Order: sequence, then C-alpha cells, then structure tokens
Amino acid sequence: MTARMRSGILQADGRLAPEPVMDAADVAATVVHMAGLPLEANVQFATVMATAMPYVGRG
Repeated sequence: MTARMRSGILQADGRLAPEPVMDAADVAATVVHMAGLPLEANVQFATVMATAMPYVGRG
C-alpha cells in the first residue's frame, strides 16, 4: 500500500518527496495486543506511526 510513498509523493508545496513508512506487521501486532486484553480493559486511542513521521496529521 505504501510503495509509492517510498519513491516520492506530491507534497503540499508541489514538490515530490519520499514519505516515512513502517511495516504493516507492527500495526497488526498492536491490534492483536488490544484484542488479547481482558474485557475489563479498554483502549480508547492507539496511534501507531513511522518514527520519522513529522506530524500526526496533514491539516
């Protein structure tokens, strides 16, 4: 899904630049961890992102 981002994607200023990416297995591991929690536990928010990602959002 993110192969295009490695080579460069259009930025807000019009230039092409590579975006940080991460392995989808890390996201899957987070979901499996949350599913394995006891019913008394609740995960309201989980942000999993590439360590080099400069911003949480683009807005």
